[in-house]
Amino acid sequence: MDGFDLLSEASVADHANQHSNSPIHLLICATGMLTTHGCPPEKSLRQIDPEIMLSQFRVNAVGPALVAKHFLPLLDRKSRTAAAFLSARVGSIGDNVKGGWISYRASKAALNQIVKTASIELARTHPHAVVAAMHPGTVRTPLSDPYSKGHPTVSPEQAAASLLHTLGRQTHTGTFIAYDGSVIEW
Repeated sequence: MDGFDLLSEASVADHANQHSNSPIHLLICATGMLTTHGCPPEKSLRQIDPEIMLSQFRVNAVGPALVAKHFLPLLDRKSRTAAAFLSARVGSIGDNVKGGWISYRASKAALNQIVKTASIELARTHPHAVVAAMHPGTVRTPLSDPYSKGHPTVSPEQAAASLLHTLGRQTHTGTFIAYDGSVIEW
């Protein structure tokens, strides 16, 4: 979508309005920011910078919340639809055993809560909709390249195919799942 500004509610609303004439059947919100203003993720509490943290929350949580606000109501109410919001396994509170990356982890955990809450609200009006927070795996992109050493990676095309396949098999809304369909604890 040309001119789409995730951080501008007016832009998100305008783009949603452009799609309001026909129902949406598939929505993928693929946003994420790990390195902010040239600063890598924090390794300790001492490194927290409030402006960096706010930037992480704007891109990783607030922007997707605006997408949910304006696009989820456009999902078809009569047939099965799906919406996925790209999260990250490190956004799992229960799975956090290493610490670090505080702003990124917290912003993705916030996204997970937004997705869960939106799925509950949407189920009231869109009973066939599946809304999920999804971990795409470690994808070979500029976002993950500096941090992917020692981790298996997949191409963006492989990640997209896996996400679509898994999303297509989902029957429950409000889940946090990985690209392979495995459930990730919140």
